[in-house]
Parts: sequence; C-alpha cells; structure tokens
Amino acid sequence: MTDPAVTVWGIGSTRTFRVHWTVAELGIPCAVRPIRSRTGETRTEEYGHVNPKRKIPTLQHDDFVLSESGAIVAYLTRAFPVPPGFFVPREPRAQARLDEWVSFASMELDAHSLYLLRRHRYLPEIYGEAPEACESAVEYFSTQVGAVAERVPASGYLLEDFSIADVLMTTIVDWAIAYEIDLPGRLVAYRDFTARRPAYRTALRLNFPERFDNGKTA
Repeated sequence: MTDPAVTVWGIGSTRTFRVHWTVAELGIPCAVRPIRSRTGETRTEEYGHVNPKRKIPTLQHDDFVLSESGAIVAYLTRAFPVPPGFFVPREPRAQARLDEWVSFASMELDAHSLYLLRRHRYLPEIYGEAPEACESAVEYFSTQVGAVAERVPASGYLLEDFSIADVLMTTIVDWAIAYEIDLPGRLVAYRDFTARRPAYRTALRLNFPERFDNGKTA
C-alpha cells in the first residue's frame, strides 16, 4: 500500500478544520501531520522547509505545496473529483458568486474581525490587550453578518448545492458562537443544518480530538 499523495499539516484551529472538512467531503486519502500553532511545532526546521510562513494549514499534494485555507479548499475541488451534490461552478457568474462568499467570509468576517478578537481578547499575553479594537471588531462583525443574514438560508446552502462557500461560512459561525457573539437566528439555524453533514463530524473529531476525549462530544 503506497502512502497518500496528499498531506495536510495542522489541526486545532478553525482554518485547519476547513481543510479537513473538505478532504472528508471529497473522500481524499490523506496523511495528517497534527501540528498546532503556538506549540513550537511550526518553528521546526522541517516545517520551515514546507512553509516558510510557519502558519497552518499547509497542503502538500505530491510536489505541490499550498497554504491559506481558502486557497486550499478551492484547489482540492479542482484537483480531485467531487461527489454528487458538491457544487463546483462551471460558468463565470456562478464562480463569481462563490468567490464573493469565500472572500467575504475570509476577509470581512475572519481576518478583519474574528482573528483580531483571537489575538487581543484571547491571547493578550502574546499580542497585547486592545479592548477598544475588540469592541470595534465585534460591532463590525455584527454589522457585516447582519447585512447578509437574509441571504443565508435557514435550511439549505448558500449556492445551488453544498460548496466551499458553506465550509467557510459554517466555520465562521462556529467561531462566532465560540466567542459568544450574538447572531441572527437564521445564521444559527443554517449552521445547525450544515453541521449535520457526516464529513463535518468526521473532520471535527480529527481536528479537535480533545473535544472527544474521555467520551466527551463537541
């Protein structure tokens, strides 16, 4: 039996979870290197050769290396067969709609809001306290989410069928729930719907094994 051609580096974060979820949806044979942020594991010489940015996740597919969770999940849907019911755009406007959701989730909600909270509210010993910036980030997140809430189906997917847009948006809602941010009920219902997918649960166990230790469930 040969080793899998795909290796995913990283577990334990929202961004690594996105990759593991997509891998599980597509049924890709995959090796996992379960390194985590802020443990010293990303600072090793071995990992520095793989990803000089020393961030996770990183994907290796044969001799091809890719970082950034949004780019990775998009690549996987182009490089591997997708199962029935997994939407991959075939025409420019559909692709643009998908790109719009992915960009919105990655930039406006993740990078501009939730990651700022992670750094300054939950890791102040590393990045310093910034209470005004955190308050502003929550307000900005709420405004942006509120602007699209009516476009999010309470029971269904963002586009014609399940896609990487749902992977990104669901993980954003998960993250916001963990940070106790008030969300429109429609978004919570949407997250509850998408989280019923078997691949979501498979990836959850892989990415957050501590949640299932000693019989606990997430």
